[in-house]
Amino acid sequence: MKTEELFAYIDHTALKACTTWEEIQTLCKEALSYHMASVCIPACYVKRAHDLFPELNICTVVGFPLGYSSTEVKLAETKQALEDGAREIDMVINLCDVKNRDFAKVKKEINSLKNQVGSRILKVIIETCYLDKEEKIAMCQAVTQAGADYIKTSTGFGTAGASFEDVRLMKQHIGPSVKIKAAGGIRSREDLEAYIAAGCSRIGTSSAITMLKGVL
Repeated sequence: MKTEELFAYIDHTALKACTTWEEIQTLCKEALSYHMASVCIPACYVKRAHDLFPELNICTVVGFPLGYSSTEVKLAETKQALEDGAREIDMVINLCDVKNRDFAKVKKEINSLKNQVGSRILKVIIETCYLDKEEKIAMCQAVTQAGADYIKTSTGFGTAGASFEDVRLMKQHIGPSVKIKAAGGIRSREDLEAYIAAGCSRIGTSSAITMLKGVL
């Protein structure tokens, strides 16, 4: 796959706790320069980034990284992010509800956020490192039935990131309208190409330039 084609899969990400405005500006310029799919940035920077780079596709995170804030709080976060200029939302599910096997509640929350996002993109982070196989399959079903656009493997803040095993499992159990985003621990061009070949439509990483700079 050509390098420019690989860049088109990237959600260029900066979500560290102490991310500076200077780092965000660099991220945005890189994403535009290499025609990446989006930047994924903290909500506190969305409006500034949108004002400075109005042509940029901006993604932010909701309920991040632990997911256990209430649905009402997640809806408020989403509303503000959309008003500030975000076009894509990556939400974290309530893992407590998953562990309590209240899968219907998780589905209801996802659907509430999708209704608010509307025609814009909602990605659902299920944080696979904390889930068993049954829970992962249940989340594939919940994401599909709730009408979300993507299922996403990881926040990058858990005990592990993306794995090919999880991507293959998702591919088997999501509906045809749901896409897959892999994130966490993807550090090489070979990994990037392999995840795309496995069925991922987006890759979340802060290392895209490093992975691909040798062939720019």
